[in-house]
Amino acid sequence: MSEFDCARYRASLWPQPPRTHSAEDKPRRMGIEIEFSGLGMERIADIIRKVLGGRIDQQSKYEYFLRDAEMGDFRGDFGIELDSEYMKKLGREHDPEAEVDDLENLAESVISLIAEQVVPFEVVSPPIPLPEVWRIDSVIQELREAGARGTRQAPLYAFGLHMNPELPDLHHSTVLAYLRAFLALFEWLVKRSEVDLSRRITPYIDPFPKAYMRLLLDVDYAPDMDQLIDDYLTHNPTRNRALDMLPLFRHIDEQRVINVVDDDRIKARPTFHYRLPNCQIDEPDWGLIRAWRDWLQVEALAADATRLDAVMQAWHKHSSGITGGLFEDWSKDCASFLLPELL
Repeated sequence: MSEFDCARYRASLWPQPPRTHSAEDKPRRMGIEIEFSGLGMERIADIIRKVLGGRIDQQSKYEYFLRDAEMGDFRGDFGIELDSEYMKKLGREHDPEAEVDDLENLAESVISLIAEQVVPFEVVSPPIPLPEVWRIDSVIQELREAGARGTRQAPLYAFGLHMNPELPDLHHSTVLAYLRAFLALFEWLVKRSEVDLSRRITPYIDPFPKAYMRLLLDVDYAPDMDQLIDDYLTHNPTRNRALDMLPLFRHIDEQRVINVVDDDRIKARPTFHYRLPNCQIDEPDWGLIRAWRDWLQVEALAADATRLDAVMQAWHKHSSGITGGLFEDWSKDCASFLLPELL
């Protein structure tokens, strides 16, 4: 009998999207960002190194990297940071070993202490090939056992899990299909994710305007890429959306985006920026897998033109009130368009 390969078996249990490869015929990749508190930065880096190997590289008091982490045949760098531009800037201004004036050092320590109560630490993965993404749940488990705290641990916390899946291609019809699928399932995703109040009252995951949803979910809407980007920017000139399209659109047409939203925080990349789910890292049954399965409902709907047309027509009937009570709760009734195998 051959030796049992646990890693290969776990990978086989991790569900994959209908389209697994990019336009370059390489496995699609996904970056992951996890926000939480309760652990120091060096401890976080040590835990990830325990799971994935690699070497720790301290850039400042507020920025660490884990270099050459191993995920199967893939190697990549993880970032660990206090998620505040001010704190990172402050840390870069001084070498970690440099001596500073005592008063300034005290002030920085007080600021850091306060920030750590409300500003999350953030683990930022490299773009990981989808067949290796399952390994992140092992990292999450180790962080939880070490005392990481999620968004429900305090009223001020608003910690999220962000996923940045690479698109299978950048054709305008593909981008449009994904946007339509997401908008059609948005209310279901919000309920399914049980988005914490602390996150719902922040602007970071504001819903798309109804006028934009009506435009995109009209089956007769057939934009080219220029119009698709322009319409998005007209209705959504902001990063604060549960599905932030600005990094993708900046990758496709940088000047068109920065003419409207000139923000250095928008990093061009051929991915979505899905930021709806909570981070509930301290809860025993929480992990990446549920949010990933929910996202796969978007992937599957985007890949199925017939089902996508049907859900768009149903959404318009619901939003116009034509069907009366039949679609009274869209988050429940749109569930008939979901794949039960992913629930």
